Amino acid sequence: MQYDYLVLAAGTTTNFFGNEHVEGEAMPMKNVSEAMGLRNALLDNFERALTCAGEQERQELLNVVIVGGGATGVEIAGALSEMKNFVLPKDYPDLPSSLMHIYLVEAGPRLLPAMSEESSAHVEKYLRGMGVNVLLNKMVTDYKDHCVILKDGSSIATRTFIWVSGVAAQPVGNLDPSHLGRGRRIIVDEFNQVKGLDGVFSIGDQCIMPEGDPIQQGTLLAKNLKRLAEGQPMRPFRYRNLGTMATVGRNRAVAEFSKMKMAGFVAWFMWLVVHLRSILGVRNKLIVMFNWMWNYFSYSQSLRMIIYAKKAKEVIRREQRLASTHWGTDLLSEGAEDESPEE
Repeated sequence: MQYDYLVLAAGTTTNFFGNEHVEGEAMPMKNVSEAMGLRNALLDNFERALTCAGEQERQELLNVVIVGGGATGVEIAGALSEMKNFVLPKDYPDLPSSLMHIYLVEAGPRLLPAMSEESSAHVEKYLRGMGVNVLLNKMVTDYKDHCVILKDGSSIATRTFIWVSGVAAQPVGNLDPSHLGRGRRIIVDEFNQVKGLDGVFSIGDQCIMPEGDPIQQGTLLAKNLKRLAEGQPMRPFRYRNLGTMATVGRNRAVAEFSKMKMAGFVAWFMWLVVHLRSILGVRNKLIVMFNWMWNYFSYSQSLRMIIYAKKAKEVIRREQRLASTHWGTDLLSEGAEDESPEE
């Protein structure tokens, strides 16, 4: 496919830092399907913990280890703590909530490294007060025999191993490594143009520049492409910081806007307002706001069914054929004779 201008904006994926074994064992949470899988795994582990025979297996099912002390890890830890305190006693009265332990593991010296030390201290205090075991300066190296292995030789028994420790850019085939920076991100200049390539741009999380914001970059690039079409020079990008926020749980959050910092209920309320504004459609805004209000006063979550997607039989048959060791040779030898009109 030929192009006049190429814009790469494929975003990021979970970064496992080259640890293939951890990548095969851990549960990431970068998209909706992964979030659904995490919810299903948690609820399924609760169900199994009720009927398992051994205490060791029960503790493995009820221990949750979250790797990564960024905004995602902090918010997951807070949500699971509220589930432990409010959902578990009502839905599983025969399962003591004291058996559930939540561990938040961070390789660095503090949580939320992208925010100020003051906000990090607030978040750590909130999580510890909610019963989360915060482990700082701890690096995860492996996962085997239902145990998360730390660099210092210690381990944590768990069957819920959540990995949210950073992201890496989606790879682009045939792109020379010299164009890549930290986290496989594509290096761009102040015009979001890939350095060393003509007519190739990159925006959002897939690129790296001295300062940048995905939405602001996209808006400016659209205007610059119009200026190029009109024969006018492009304008450089100037980042405007709109603020940073992270929520821990009910009435607990931190927010930073320019020189203003806030924590607690005010920051939590601001977090709700900002996220409510980002939802499209008045009807969707009202539904989400009503659900938030209901959950706030009822201390309950309404969606606790374990849902597993079932593939269509035709898809299963096709995957079985692709998995066959003779698929390649059969296809070459038989050609189009093996295909049906439906396929």
